[in-house]
Amino acid sequence: MCGLQTLSRALALTLALSSPAAVWAETHVAEDQLQFFATCTGRLSALMEHQWMFDGPASDLTKDRRDAMLSLVEAVALPDDSQRVLLWRVEAKHAQAALLQQAAFGGGTAAQTAQRISDGLMQDCTAALS
Repeated sequence: MCGLQTLSRALALTLALSSPAAVWAETHVAEDQLQFFATCTGRLSALMEHQWMFDGPASDLTKDRRDAMLSLVEAVALPDDSQRVLLWRVEAKHAQAALLQQAAFGGGTAAQTAQRISDGLMQDCTAALS
């Protein structure tokens, strides 16, 4: 019986010590998901506005994707997350708009690079919706 009590205590101690790490890991994953969804929402907003100038019909699909991504943000966000979510969205929208402007109005390899980066970021975001 003494060996069983020792084993039981060791197991309880292991669970107690691993529990905070598990909670931290779960919280960290949720935080990463929220930031990813918020960032993609901002990127899709920038693309939609860019498409208004150059490809109106494509902006409808992008709007639908942006709305779907926003639904994911709302599904995982807590009430206290609203300021951080807005910051992530605005920063991502600004950065994506800069890439799109460079790709559309820049020249040479800088424009090609901006387009390639923009396309890659959009693929990452839209893949999450598939």
